Amino acid sequence: MPYEPIVGTLGYVLSPDGARVLLVHRNARAEDEHLGKYNGLGGKLEAHESVTEGLRRELMEEAGLTVTRMRLRGTISWPGFGKNGEDWLGFIFVVDAFEGEPPASNAEGTLSWEPVERLLSGELPVWEGDRFFLPLLFDTDPRAFHGVMPYHEGRPVDWRFERL
Repeated sequence: MPYEPIVGTLGYVLSPDGARVLLVHRNARAEDEHLGKYNGLGGKLEAHESVTEGLRRELMEEAGLTVTRMRLRGTISWPGFGKNGEDWLGFIFVVDAFEGEPPASNAEGTLSWEPVERLLSGELPVWEGDRFFLPLLFDTDPRAFHGVMPYHEGRPVDWRFERL
């Protein structure tokens, strides 16, 4: 059976000093499968977009930010991740420079600048699987990671990655 994932982007916007990251606290819609979780910004790619164009569009739509510098930190294949078991393929970026000021909230929830250490420490509620790849985003290894994290019934059942 061919792998036909939904392709998306996920961006973690750093403050100018690199100590904080812009996150959305998904608390605006009761039916949101991400309800209560903190996440980076991003979403589904549109048919005509490159992954960088998609991330730029999503950050403008979700936070009013114009990306001026980003780094691809990795890719993750999430078989079975979607609400109905859909497969996802995500391109994960760190945004190092931007223009604009994010609003206090968007249609998905509250936007806040959180200390990177608070995100990595487990203090914030995130997807269970995020705890596996978040340290790879903020470490000092310049190589991108490429991983696969199958999900079953809303939970990760495996995680493996390599750096290239």
